[in-house]
Amino acid sequence: MVGMTQSATTSPSTGWIVTAASFGFVIVQLDVTIVNVALPTMAKSLGANVAELQWVVDAYTLSFAVLLLAAGVLGDLFGTRRAYLAGFAMFAAASLACGLAPNSAWLVAARIAQGIGAALVVPNSLALLNHATGHDQRRRAHAIGLWTAAGGIAIGAGPVIGGLLIASLGWRSIFLVNLPVCALGALFTLAFAPGSAQRDKSRRMDLPGQGLAILALFGLIGGVIEARPLGLGHPLVLSAGLLFLVAGGAFIAVERRVNQPLLPLRFFADAGFDAAIGFGVAVNMAYYGVLFVLALYLQGTHGWTPLQAGFALLPLTATFILSNVLSGRMIARFGVRPPMVVGGLVGACGYLLLLSLHKQTPFLAMLPAFLLIPSGMGLGVPAMTTAILASVDQTFSGTAAAVLNAARQAAAAVGVAVFGALAAGGAAGGRIVPGLHESAIASAVLLVAGSGFAGLFIISRGAAGKEPARLCLRAR
Repeated sequence: MVGMTQSATTSPSTGWIVTAASFGFVIVQLDVTIVNVALPTMAKSLGANVAELQWVVDAYTLSFAVLLLAAGVLGDLFGTRRAYLAGFAMFAAASLACGLAPNSAWLVAARIAQGIGAALVVPNSLALLNHATGHDQRRRAHAIGLWTAAGGIAIGAGPVIGGLLIASLGWRSIFLVNLPVCALGALFTLAFAPGSAQRDKSRRMDLPGQGLAILALFGLIGGVIEARPLGLGHPLVLSAGLLFLVAGGAFIAVERRVNQPLLPLRFFADAGFDAAIGFGVAVNMAYYGVLFVLALYLQGTHGWTPLQAGFALLPLTATFILSNVLSGRMIARFGVRPPMVVGGLVGACGYLLLLSLHKQTPFLAMLPAFLLIPSGMGLGVPAMTTAILASVDQTFSGTAAAVLNAARQAAAAVGVAVFGALAAGGAAGGRIVPGLHESAIASAVLLVAGSGFAGLFIISRGAAGKEPARLCLRAR
């Protein structure tokens, strides 16, 4: 695992904790990408069509996203390690249920349970790193860079591993392979990750806030998912949008009044925190939206198989690894702002290179864009994550990580829906290439805006020392 790599800025004990935390991020990222290539095989095996089984993907995304905030708070309240281990247990049990599914309804239900486990794992894996590195910004930045690189490996390997497992052992193996990975992650966590001495035992559960947050996120992300097949004017999509607005407004009203809110709204009084969240939203909306359109482009325009497309997209995912590690070194030396600004601009240049793609573009001509996009993101994302964690007290690490990840998940769903609509009509309709170009321009604008906000509102201090790189307010 990536966390096993040591450096001058990561002690041996921290390296083992990075490894434990990386297992959680890897298993979640792997499952995001590995399932897509199995949908046609699942459809034949279970007697369902691919459109019906699209909910195998969407059910996981939805439950994962809507429960992230609650799961992060549970880690802050009851202990990060305890919540992280519970996430592994839930994910493993749900993966076994997926592997044994006799029909599509069973599989969708098991995928919902997998999403719950993933929601417990992701914010608490980041909180584990934050607790382990204390107030040492160098160690925190390096650890987050390695953790992010591990996720990059999983994203890149997912389609390829999925194709190989399906060809040799059948589609059920893509779920059953999670069991040993979860077991290893739990063992490493028990052996090396300390308990959460930083948790605030005086905090209480904000049940009204949790319920309203779940409803609001369900309305937003569920509506976005269903807008793709049903259209924006469908009553179900409109009802989901109304649910988001009503529940979201009620959530803000409740959080302003309770003594111990689920989401302390004071987080958003810091322009730097807002800029870091905005950067994450821009990155995810652009990347996952364009990745979806590129899959259509490679298969619909070039006629490649899913496995061929998976191999072709490897540079778009694997390049994260090197830039993630480099980002950790840049943060330790210069603070969080420079890698966010530079990374966003490099990524924007990569998206603009996609404007050169047409119906007969050879693979080698795609490579510059496929390398620049993840290089820029790999520089910016660890810095963004470090900025978020450094901006809050450690007793709120899980909550802050959950806010970031919930915002990014929602943005990814919106990106797929919006950019997918731009390419609607398929190869026969001739919209894939124009849709790809429009998506590329929109993505470049998003990344430039994210870089601009980071440059304006994020001030990193103590870059070389042991004080956190606090985010400070600048005039809006």
